[in-house]
Amino acid sequence: MSMSRQNWILGLIVCLMIGSVAVVMARIKTGQKLGAPGVKTTAVAGSNRLKVELAPTVLGYTSEWVEVDDLTLQSLPKDTSFGQRRYRAADGFEVVANAVLMGGDRSSLHKPQFCLTGQGWVIDNAASSEERVAISGSPAYDLPVVKLVSTKEFNQNGQTLKARGIYVYWYVADGAVSASTTGLQRMWWMARDLVRTGILQRWAYISYFAVCNPGQEEVTYQRMKTLIAASVPQFQHPPNPVLAAGQ
Repeated sequence: MSMSRQNWILGLIVCLMIGSVAVVMARIKTGQKLGAPGVKTTAVAGSNRLKVELAPTVLGYTSEWVEVDDLTLQSLPKDTSFGQRRYRAADGFEVVANAVLMGGDRSSLHKPQFCLTGQGWVIDNAASSEERVAISGSPAYDLPVVKLVSTKEFNQNGQTLKARGIYVYWYVADGAVSASTTGLQRMWWMARDLVRTGILQRWAYISYFAVCNPGQEEVTYQRMKTLIAASVPQFQHPPNPVLAAGQ
């Protein structure tokens, strides 16, 4: 058989495979159902969006609800839901917590690295890591999170100063939590459940962000861990023990 004929046959096989996968995915999408969220929500009057009910009171912090800006509302799918709060301790320490809950359109979720760099933060990969935060309650579990440490320069009175940003994030769906820099685990679970059950997992992306001076990164992160551990049980449903273990 000539080389050109082999290439033609191979090309035909590839086209048939692509076509078959497209047909299967189209059928799955047509019959898919959206799963329940892994966070507590309330309906928003006159809208198909939901409000993610982040903890209003925790550990003596004051908190205020922060409205989502118009640019974010316009750039994400119309069935995307949100929750955002700013927490402030008595000594002035501040943390912003944010939740983005997808609807039927999976493009609501994206890698947080894009947002940070887009806002001028430079991620310090050597200082960033995948971590665990102990969540007490019934059941108690270790919450997997990704900690990103970043740097941003700004001018103040003619001087160039540096700030460090500590960004902690993870993803949660009904019965499942996931956190990795690649996001492959979450995408695998989503595809697996969609094929097996026809249910599209409804993932929410949760983040906590604080700014500190250089040298205060570990102290800041420990305070954030304490806040996360105390606030998560108030708005996030506990995961299935198997999925919490990352299997």
